[in-house]
Amino acid sequence: MATIEERYISLLTDFGFKRIFGTAPNKELLINFLNSLFDGKQVIKDVKYLNTEHFGDNASARKAIFDVYCEGDDGEKFIVEMQNAYQDFFKDRSLFYSTFPIREQAKKSADWDFKLSRVYTVALLNFDMKEDAFDKKEITHTVKLCDIKTNKVFYKKLDFIYVEIAKFKKKEDELETLYDKWLFVLKNLYKLESRPKALRDKVFDRLFKEAEIATFTPEELREYEDSLKAYRDIKNSIDSARREGRAEGRAEGRAEGRAEGLAEGKKDIARKMKSKGFSAADISEMTGLTDEEIETL
Repeated sequence: MATIEERYISLLTDFGFKRIFGTAPNKELLINFLNSLFDGKQVIKDVKYLNTEHFGDNASARKAIFDVYCEGDDGEKFIVEMQNAYQDFFKDRSLFYSTFPIREQAKKSADWDFKLSRVYTVALLNFDMKEDAFDKKEITHTVKLCDIKTNKVFYKKLDFIYVEIAKFKKKEDELETLYDKWLFVLKNLYKLESRPKALRDKVFDRLFKEAEIATFTPEELREYEDSLKAYRDIKNSIDSARREGRAEGRAEGRAEGRAEGLAEGKKDIARKMKSKGFSAADISEMTGLTDEEIETL
């Protein structure tokens, strides 16, 4: 078994993210993070965790597996996802995911009036999305259905929130708001050797307790090591793909080189995950490849 040098887990890994935000004993951490994100525009008092695995209307339909899926005390639905790698159709995926909590609200009774509870899709991105519609100076972007001439919100119950945590650059002594502190933790927890003064808020007591690797059971440690290796494989492959893409781009055109490099990098990751026994669903979630593409590897 490999030795983990860090004191705290990385929240960028699947295991770390779900341990802190996706378990009922730690729901106060999820609630606190979401309230810091909404900054008073939405106040969450409690959440109930829901099944993270969702199937389509028939056996052949594509299923969706959420990192965290929960319901607020007013019936609103929250999908919270950590995304480490760029995907060509990530916006499409976000929209596709939002359809599941929408459709599951449909009541079979004939007198259902189509009233829906609010749905939030929160995507935490460990990369620069490079989206033309976004303000490049901002890290957090909220997308709604709007009238393009008046810029007024047409439908208030569907929110897509994209947080580009990779762009967060503040240091410990620059953290001002609770949201700043959460972004710092999301990006840097595994780098910390001890708990900084800036993170002495009571809400972080449980976070640092749950995140300390020394307290893990042997089974938890194995699960984390597997998750950490998968994350590092993804990061290394994508970094290599970007370098190759830039090199090819200089010779053959930047756009084409980047696309080919990233595509091959995703396949390399998928091959490694497949050899380690990961399911096709998990590989698809991590790489964005289809079941058919994974089958042919």
